[in-house]
Amino acid sequence: MKIAVIGQSLFGQEVYCHLRKEGHEVVGVFTVPDKDGKADPLGLEAEKDGVPVFKFPRWRVKGQALPDVVAKYQALGAELNVLPFCSQFIPMEVINAPCHGSIIYHPSLLPRHRGASAINWTLIHGDKKGGFTIFWADDGLDTGDLLLQKECEILPDDTVSTLYNRFLFPEGIKGMVQAVRLIAEGKAPRLPQPEEGATYEGIQKKETAKINWEQSAEAIHNWIRGNDKVPGAWTEACGQKLTFFNSTLNTEGLVPEGEALPIPGAHQPGIVTKAGLILFGNDDRMDIPASRFFSGADSSVLELTEAELVMAETVRSAWKRILPSVLEVEDSTDFFKSGAASVDVVRLVEEVKELCDGLELENEDVYMATTFGDFIQLLVKKLRGDNKESECIIDYVEKAVNKLTLQMPHQLFIGGLFVDAEGAKTYETINPTDGSVICQVSLAQVSDVDKAVAAAKDAFENGLWGKISARDRGRLLYRAPPSPSTKPDQTAT
Repeated sequence: MKIAVIGQSLFGQEVYCHLRKEGHEVVGVFTVPDKDGKADPLGLEAEKDGVPVFKFPRWRVKGQALPDVVAKYQALGAELNVLPFCSQFIPMEVINAPCHGSIIYHPSLLPRHRGASAINWTLIHGDKKGGFTIFWADDGLDTGDLLLQKECEILPDDTVSTLYNRFLFPEGIKGMVQAVRLIAEGKAPRLPQPEEGATYEGIQKKETAKINWEQSAEAIHNWIRGNDKVPGAWTEACGQKLTFFNSTLNTEGLVPEGEALPIPGAHQPGIVTKAGLILFGNDDRMDIPASRFFSGADSSVLELTEAELVMAETVRSAWKRILPSVLEVEDSTDFFKSGAASVDVVRLVEEVKELCDGLELENEDVYMATTFGDFIQLLVKKLRGDNKESECIIDYVEKAVNKLTLQMPHQLFIGGLFVDAEGAKTYETINPTDGSVICQVSLAQVSDVDKAVAAAKDAFENGLWGKISARDRGRLLYRAPPSPSTKPDQTAT
């Protein structure tokens, strides 16, 4: 079957690749224009295969389809449009053109959560079941006839990322391929969407993500995880804006000791602990440990002096020289997304050292601050001597052995932090030589494993380590300090 793929992102790329493996002819790919000099993954993949790629900034103006755009599409002779993920508005002249019409992927169980931010709202509403829908496009907003649906259980601590990575992404790709297969075989259903149970919610934005404290702990937990990590649920406390991530609902009723943090509008103050910030709802029955889990959003941004502003513009000029494909270097411009390679990192570091009178700067600093705005903030902190790194908090168990005091972590290590297992579950680790109990070790639950897998996947796909060249990784490993897990026993004689 001749298919036009209209969309973007890694999801669109994977759907495109699987459709070609199924033997379908992709006659054209329509994706978004390049951003900061970097092409969308879907377009890149299609160009490698010699498939025509179109990057229209818009399909219509003032409600009218652009004739030249429609003509270029129609010239391909597509028999089916596949829209795996599309942020552009496609005119009906294109939607209805193929003999088989158009199918769209939507990350909710329609008719529930029509519109944008569907995954966010699935979590915000505390739905116990989630999933995706593939439907026939019409002139409504996610109102077309249903072709295929698949559902999954929503885990208590799921976030947008974990739900997407665990189910919506991998199963959604399979679902799109299955839907096309059903169409090719003439077996694809067209089931009218019921209006009963239909909901529509708008796109979630930062300004609308503020926490309402006049609700239960579970509702607050759902609000935090439904906005995690974009746009980020937030509140104001101590004169700054706090954004919360990775909320975990605690039903045990055990509140650890810590320092009280007054939060305007909250039923009671939060509690700052070594694991994070404990939040409370208005029901007095549950609390939310938001471990890792909160960060000051605006307070860490430094205000530059006149001299530092001059320095920033000089560094901006260096970025422009190194990134010739970028027309204008803005604060949001990403060094690597703009086409920079490891050799460009070396060049940038050397140029900045010269511009800043021998400032101590390492290659890995560039990987740690990849956007221009973050890079300038890093430079200013270094120039001011205020670039201390945050220390990983480790709750050691100490054991005296052979005149040495061994320090052993006993918690789970997830996402760069040592944390307790869900429900503070533990088990005894036994000394095999005498059967004695060494200590209590956190016993990972299913939700903990899901968090660890999601964190590892996110680090692999989006983390800094994979961006660093092999040489720089080696230098970092060589510089790593020896483990401080042993120390002389001062009481031994």
